[in-house]
Amino acid sequence: MFQYGRTVMDMTQQVTTLVILGASGDLSSRLLLPALGQLLTDHPERSVKLVGSGVEDWTNAHWRSVVRAAFKTMKCSGPAVDALLAGTTYVPADVTDPKDLQRILDAADGVPALYFALPPAIAAQACTALEKLTLPAGTTLALEKPFGTDRRSAIALNKQLAKLVPEDQIHRVDHFLGRSTVFNLVGLRFANRIFEPLWSSQHIERVDVIYDETLGLEGRARYYDKAGAMIDMIQSHLLQVLAVLAMEPPSTMGAQDIRDAKGAVLRATRVWNDSPLESSRRARYTAGTVEGEKVPSYAKEPGVDPARETETLAEVAFQIDTWRWAGVPFTLRSGKALGERRREIVVTFKPAPHIPTGLKGVKEPTKLRIMLAPDEMSLDLNINGPGDPTEIERASLSVEFGPGQLLAYGEVLEGILDGDPSLSVRGDTAVECWRIVGPVIAEWQKDEVPLTTYRAGSRGPSAWHPLG
Repeated sequence: MFQYGRTVMDMTQQVTTLVILGASGDLSSRLLLPALGQLLTDHPERSVKLVGSGVEDWTNAHWRSVVRAAFKTMKCSGPAVDALLAGTTYVPADVTDPKDLQRILDAADGVPALYFALPPAIAAQACTALEKLTLPAGTTLALEKPFGTDRRSAIALNKQLAKLVPEDQIHRVDHFLGRSTVFNLVGLRFANRIFEPLWSSQHIERVDVIYDETLGLEGRARYYDKAGAMIDMIQSHLLQVLAVLAMEPPSTMGAQDIRDAKGAVLRATRVWNDSPLESSRRARYTAGTVEGEKVPSYAKEPGVDPARETETLAEVAFQIDTWRWAGVPFTLRSGKALGERRREIVVTFKPAPHIPTGLKGVKEPTKLRIMLAPDEMSLDLNINGPGDPTEIERASLSVEFGPGQLLAYGEVLEGILDGDPSLSVRGDTAVECWRIVGPVIAEWQKDEVPLTTYRAGSRGPSAWHPLG
């Protein structure tokens, strides 16, 4: 059937069992389980069975205690929560072994959704093993980023998944695209006549997407030292934000229309002037102090291989080869162990074409700032200040969007359980993201772009011009 322009899984085919592969890991206990508990608390009418699986030889009782502890962090309660706790089971297994995977599927009721809370390489091996099984009709697969390690591996993984289930049953998870964030951007652009007519190169000078964190490595060397800021944030999350900001108006908020619009933008995106040397920068932090806490040099963090020269701060300018965006740089930046937590989109409009002679003072361009988590917005304007009516001053109009009903991962799980892939990354889009950053990664690996340093707790390398 159809609803709001999207295909919705028939009620007889809705997911009834969520299977978490890698259930004994940090992602499950810290993010997935609390989000699931919150979802069931808000929707007590839902009936979901939970099956956990991992390499640890846990009992059902121990697993149930892990789930209960995770639920307590969100004060989860209600009939759906109680029913899930009473019926949840744990299956010790090697998820790369077809026989063990069959045991996991046998523990599921109805239509299963397999959530791969696993390292990318293990997830890929598990998908290969699944090919030897007969999956129940309607089976959903959910995979965490990064999706592959480059364009070629992403294409290969897409081909492997296509052997298992149709594309609309594959969720390439990007929790960054939580419904609240996406819907706020879409509503701002398309529900306000004041913005959309100005949303082009005719009126916009540049767009900056900044995601600076005060957090350091936080014990994630095993993953992060192989990924770095480029793959961890820009290749996945921030390119998705760029796509929503720059896409053409979709006809509906349905999965096909939203994903088509994003895909069209990303196909037109490339490194600014095709020059990674001129359009990208990378750096990593040295020892310093962040929010009163001493932070060691990244190269001396436990588990880090200094020879990898992994960047902890990345910045790349892109161009979008469309009529709407010709000549407008979109600069994406993300880093760790910085002195200020900054998560915002800054849209800088072109200066007024003429300012009457006699007006004095600040004449900066208008800037729209959209803050992420928490979602807020401000519009920086030039206005006549108090006193001298010819004196121009800076003023800011601000508004809060308000929090979403669910945690980001709650919104992810809701889409998976409802069979709605609207906010997941489509296969062709995942490949395009690797294609876009590929030239930059290649130049960085050849040391064509120098790896500079910045002190932990600073704003970044002193020579870098600040964005926004």
